[in-house]
Amino acid sequence: MYIKKIVALSVFISFLFSCKSEEHRTTKISQIIPTPSTQTINPGYFVLNNDVGITYDDNFKTSGDFLQNFIETGSSITLENNDDITFVLDNSIEHNEGYVLDIKPYEIRIRAKTDRGAFYAVQTLRQLLPPEFENNTFSEETVSIQCMTITDAPQFSYRGMHLDVGRHMFSVDFIKKYIDALAMLKMNTFHWHLTEDQGWRIEIKKYPKLQEVAAFRDETLIGHYSDQPHQFDGKRYGGFYTQAEIKDIIAYAQSRQVTVIPEIELPGHAQAAIAAYPNLGCTGEQVDVATKWGVFEHIYCSKDETFEFLEDVLDEVVALFPSEYIHIGGDEAPKTQWKSCNKCQERIQSEGLKDEHELQNYFITRIEAYLNSKGKQIIGWDEILEGGLAPNATVMSWRGIKGAVEAAKQKHNVVMTPTSHCYFDYYQSTNPDEPTAIGGFLPLEKVYSFNPIPEELNEDEVQYVLGAQGNIWTEYMPTSDQVEYMAFPRMLAMSEVVWSKDENKNYIDFTKRVELFNQRLDMLDINYANHLYEISGELISEGDTTAYALVTTTDNKTIRYTLDNSEPNVSSEVYKTPIPITESQTIKAAVFNSEKRLGSTFSETINYHKAVGKTITINKIPHKSYSGSGPEGLINGISGSDSRYGDKEWLGFWGEDIAITIDLGEDTDVKSIKTRFHNGKGQWIYAPKEIEFGFSAHGIDSKADIPTSEKNIVDVIIKANVNTRYIYIKLSNYGIIPDGNQGAGNKAWTFIDEIIVN
Repeated sequence: MYIKKIVALSVFISFLFSCKSEEHRTTKISQIIPTPSTQTINPGYFVLNNDVGITYDDNFKTSGDFLQNFIETGSSITLENNDDITFVLDNSIEHNEGYVLDIKPYEIRIRAKTDRGAFYAVQTLRQLLPPEFENNTFSEETVSIQCMTITDAPQFSYRGMHLDVGRHMFSVDFIKKYIDALAMLKMNTFHWHLTEDQGWRIEIKKYPKLQEVAAFRDETLIGHYSDQPHQFDGKRYGGFYTQAEIKDIIAYAQSRQVTVIPEIELPGHAQAAIAAYPNLGCTGEQVDVATKWGVFEHIYCSKDETFEFLEDVLDEVVALFPSEYIHIGGDEAPKTQWKSCNKCQERIQSEGLKDEHELQNYFITRIEAYLNSKGKQIIGWDEILEGGLAPNATVMSWRGIKGAVEAAKQKHNVVMTPTSHCYFDYYQSTNPDEPTAIGGFLPLEKVYSFNPIPEELNEDEVQYVLGAQGNIWTEYMPTSDQVEYMAFPRMLAMSEVVWSKDENKNYIDFTKRVELFNQRLDMLDINYANHLYEISGELISEGDTTAYALVTTTDNKTIRYTLDNSEPNVSSEVYKTPIPITESQTIKAAVFNSEKRLGSTFSETINYHKAVGKTITINKIPHKSYSGSGPEGLINGISGSDSRYGDKEWLGFWGEDIAITIDLGEDTDVKSIKTRFHNGKGQWIYAPKEIEFGFSAHGIDSKADIPTSEKNIVDVIIKANVNTRYIYIKLSNYGIIPDGNQGAGNKAWTFIDEIIVN
């Protein structure tokens, strides 16, 4: 102890005189993710070496064991049995997951009222140690840790990540690695999606065919679901987790303060189970485990033997999982077979139900009552609101925030996970080299901007928002490397969304910390996506002047660009001010440091047509989840992505008719108007059936049918040959999605791209 103090003092003095010995590694500060509530940097350094000891009692066994193991397995340092690092029980700390981490020159004190709070203090301290501790490559004998005091607690009680293992399955080791990442980021819930149309992944001993039949599919779709015709690989695929493996994973998660919530889908997404036991469906016919993605009409029948099966399954699930919640799905359950099923119609009559939607409510409520009798609560996707909400259900709102608002106003707990901000199976970059994803566009900054509290809730209703989670659906993620690529760094952003105070959140600061944190991910062998050095651009108009602005989120970097379609290099023009645009132009740019280029090439082609920079109005506000660049984005000369309908150029409207007016400022010769609509039916997006248009004082005076198409993009060209100041366009929403299609019974989305006036 005495030797340690002498070393600490000498190191501190050497820092004062800026001549620190090379043998001491000094940790960086302001690198913690998620950012703490308060962080005060103090003079001096705590020296971690072989003279340091650690003490903790059984109140802090999980957190104390973790810290000791992390230090001793990550380095050559062995901790002694003394009180240099001490865990202190402090009941004055208000939050059960809160902590105070106090690092002084001669001691580190972790104060918390629970082991979980102390565990999160340990995760903070972990991030103050060199990244090499993560993979046992730290070879130095001493680390100097900046003295500081951190007081911290989470903003939300539910901080989760989801993983779908039904479409593609991953090893036990990877599941543990995934849980490790959650724990490091102070996330406390792992939502494990275990059953699907394409595979049943949990061993149920009473029903062996779930392992023998439901767990395997004959082949798997190749390419994207939207590619026609569908192609398959012809290879049998599948597997399941044994109950012994599940127990092992749960115990592992508990040692990381992570709760595992299992999801057993019902009444929909049940084709794999029905393939094993056809009597569970409405038709009784033999079906195959699904080999492609989507929504299927084979769902559980509401007859008693189906409920007996589900109760037996849930008995085994409840025995395995100690979590308060069991997730029962409830989403995307087509009612087609229920409508023609005698058993289901008899159930509707005998229970006095109005229709198949109330039958869904009956189904969910009956399962909820059974799970409540076992001491469990249910959580389900927002479709469980159909026909009325089960008495004690928690709603996981994914189709926007409407479901959350509706549930919270009924005093039901909600977890926020809207597709717009929380679906990590969406593309995260506009780079054409990105691996295939389901669609949409969700960059890191948009995840970080998410506010889990809907504006529509009042002060009393806000309490029902438990938190948020990111979702990983794995249709297009056959490997664990791909899961990591889609999860990171977006998981880092989500951790800060649910942990950190709003006043402490700053995206530019966050990207600086991500840049450092990537070194830790490297040591953890996590295959993260690195888009930090990408560039975004925006057309800006003032009066008669139009220019294009470039921006990157990383500091101390230079943007260089070209206008001749060549690749930017270290000699290219340095970007300083927005680039004037007076004609159609292609801009290429990249980020550079003082030595080399970083990241990929940004390329934007601007079509300088007659409406660019003019005035546009729309009678409806775009959906807040898909507001793009606002109405002006429809006449900024930039077309949206062919696949990422959620980028900043597409505007999305859910179930609404829209009317658009473009004011060209003066009478102008117009020969044609071109636009296009997204038609990704797998994502509930449908092109309108017709377009109406008109010019100047005439208003709407013509219309044209939009041809039905199975393509993802539908182009529309209107021949005009008029002299006009005003252009009027009216679009009628497609309407309700028909039975048999994904999203059946829901309103269709309309997505419109650039309106090109020539």
